[in-house]
Amino acid sequence: MVLSNAFTYAIERDRLDGNPLKRVDHHAPPTDDEVDFRFVPNPRIARALLEGVRAQGPRGEHLEAFFGCLYYAAMRPGEIAALMASDCVLPGEPGEGQEAKWGELILAENQPEVASGWTDEGTPYEKRGLKRRARKATRPVPIPPALAQLLREHKKRYGVAPDGRLFRAVRGGRVRSTEYCEVWDKARERALAPAEAETPLADVPYSLRHAGISLWIKAGVEPPEVARRAGHSLAVLYRVYAKILRGREGHANELIGRALRDDESAGS
Repeated sequence: MVLSNAFTYAIERDRLDGNPLKRVDHHAPPTDDEVDFRFVPNPRIARALLEGVRAQGPRGEHLEAFFGCLYYAAMRPGEIAALMASDCVLPGEPGEGQEAKWGELILAENQPEVASGWTDEGTPYEKRGLKRRARKATRPVPIPPALAQLLREHKKRYGVAPDGRLFRAVRGGRVRSTEYCEVWDKARERALAPAEAETPLADVPYSLRHAGISLWIKAGVEPPEVARRAGHSLAVLYRVYAKILRGREGHANELIGRALRDDESAGS
């Protein structure tokens, strides 16, 4: 794209008669974006990994809710880093005998890590709108009681940053990937069997996001709602999670078959 724009500029300056790239027939090689679900943690392993984070003492306890957002809300790390305390709708502690209630997160910003030389402010992250959304669009994500509890405890224990962010590093800045990846590596050592730890199973924190989305699909949540909560387009959801979605074909066939039988019975 950059080279093509340079040629276009050269044409405007009368340095070239035409764009030579137009004569090149090239197609990018196909890519396989589908997740390899052999290495996505199941719910039992995901819980063990979160416990492995918490078991690391103050440093792990400080990041437990961060990892909880990855799993229970399937958030991207940049979305978690930008999460404001005011955008967390958290129910109160349930009383004795009462059922714990769901909460909601209103996601409005993404702060992905980038090299500081690429940002106007010289920061190692960039402030953006949500991925695949208009600049000021928001994405409400319901959260289960387990995550609501983690966030309540985190806010009570650590407070919020001066700018209102819920998560911050020890010195107040953005939580860096170098910090939470180190904690994650130690959690894997605690949670996985030695043979599992030698495989790519849950090899990166982002695996928790894949685990959360996979859980939603397997639970029977409709794909459009899964895509909305995860911040995906439907096309991306079907491409990345194709194997799990194909696994639901049997259930879909049963529903269609039942409807056909009911229609035949009504007509007879």
